[in-house]
Amino acid sequence: MTRFEDERKEMIALLRKRGIKDELLLKAFQNVEREQFVLPAFVNRAYDDSALPIAHGQTISQPYTVAFQTEKLQAGKDSKILEIGTGSGYQAAILAEMGCRVFTIERHMELHLQARRLLEKLGYHVASRCGDGTVGWSEYAPYNGIIVTAAAPEVPQPLLDQLADGGRIVIPVGDLDTQSIRIIRKVGDRYESVDARGFKFVPLIGKEGWNGK
Repeated sequence: MTRFEDERKEMIALLRKRGIKDELLLKAFQNVEREQFVLPAFVNRAYDDSALPIAHGQTISQPYTVAFQTEKLQAGKDSKILEIGTGSGYQAAILAEMGCRVFTIERHMELHLQARRLLEKLGYHVASRCGDGTVGWSEYAPYNGIIVTAAAPEVPQPLLDQLADGGRIVIPVGDLDTQSIRIIRKVGDRYESVDARGFKFVPLIGKEGWNGK
C-alpha cells in the first residue's frame, strides 16, 4: 500500500466523521487520486483538509467542501451535471467517477487545457470548454445538477434557466469576504433554497458574476 493510499483512507474517515454519508461519493473519493490535481509543490499536502493554490490565483477546494457540495447535488449514475469552474479538474473527476455525465467550464485557457489533458489521461470522459461559466452552457441544457466552485454575488439567472425540473444548483453566494453555500431545487416553476454557512471561495468572475455587476 502506498503512502497516498493511506492518506486517502484517512481523508475518507475524516469525511465520514464530518457527516458525509453518500457511499457512491465516498467511493469516488477513494478512487480519484487527488495528488494528480495539485501543483507539484503541494503534493505532500494533497490530502490535507484545506484548499490549495493552483495557477491564476485559483484554488482546489478542500476535500470536505468538494464532498459537501457534491452530496448536496444528490447526483447519481447518468445524472447530467454542469460544473462552473473546472480548476485543476478534481471536482469533475469525482463526478465522472460517480458515473455522472459531466460538462465543465473554465474561464482560464491554461487551466482548461491542463485539466482537459489530465482528465483524458486518467480516462475520465468529461465535456469541457473555456468560457464564461456564469452564462452556463445552454447547448446541453437542461441539467440535473449545476455545481459552482466560486462565489457569486447572486445566483446567475442563466444557470437557473438551464436547470431541469427537480434538479439542484449548489452555489456559493455572498460578498467577497463572507459566503454561504446555497442549495436550490427547482420544483415546477418555483425554487426552494437553503443556505449552509462556514465556507470560503474565490470570486465568480463573468457577465453574471462579479465583474458584470
